[in-house]
Amino acid sequence: MVDRKSTIIRVVLFCLLCAIILATFSGLIKDFNTEWKQHLLLVVAMALTYGLTLLFVKWERLQLKDVGVVANKMTFKKVAIGFGIGFFMTVLQPAFVLLFGHYKIALTASVSFYTILFYFTLYILVAIREELAFRGYPLFSLNYRLGWWTSQLIILVIFSLEHIAGGVTWIQAFLGAGTGALLFGFAALRTNGIALPIGLHTAWNFGQWCLGFKKETGLLHGIAEQGFENVAERNAWIGYLLIMAIAIVVFYFYKSKNTLTIPTL
Repeated sequence: MVDRKSTIIRVVLFCLLCAIILATFSGLIKDFNTEWKQHLLLVVAMALTYGLTLLFVKWERLQLKDVGVVANKMTFKKVAIGFGIGFFMTVLQPAFVLLFGHYKIALTASVSFYTILFYFTLYILVAIREELAFRGYPLFSLNYRLGWWTSQLIILVIFSLEHIAGGVTWIQAFLGAGTGALLFGFAALRTNGIALPIGLHTAWNFGQWCLGFKKETGLLHGIAEQGFENVAERNAWIGYLLIMAIAIVVFYFYKSKNTLTIPTL
């Protein structure tokens, strides 16, 4: 019988190795003379993360289906549903900010189809890599041993720390990425896999880019009235947390037809 302490150690080791892989290959490709180098990095990291999943699942005496990373006839449907939900959530955030005034959204001139394709594929790869690294083997194996909330808290902390290592602030990491980690985690546990969270994750990031909530120029961009920049930012954060909280509650109480059973180890 695999005990709780062993599972926690293995999950931490798994996530640490995933971070090392990402950092190592990021350094190796930094001088590549192509704007698609981040795509290449994510493809390599994604492949190696899946390889680690195979090893750790066997080590934990689980099967791939036990950690939600096996594709089946419902996979594409779940990704599509997740994308639809995620994009709807993304639209609600600027709508919330617009509701309180002193803010408007304008169309960005000359954004090409190439640019749209570039960011769409980038965010797909980001979502797949992060869901494999955090909501696949780590979350499911912890959930079998520790239950929903403890497993979610551990993954939230690890997920946030990786974002801090990537250069974001503590507030952005724990309130931003951490809240997202809870949502994607509950979506994974309730739907017994990472397919729907991949759709959610992709749609959120891509939608944020489209609507001007990322650093890079998107299809639209927000303009706060002079002197109201802090107010607009505050409202964006309130909108984000409110939307995420509602979505988390919905997934928490959602009842899947396929119940998640604890495997016999």
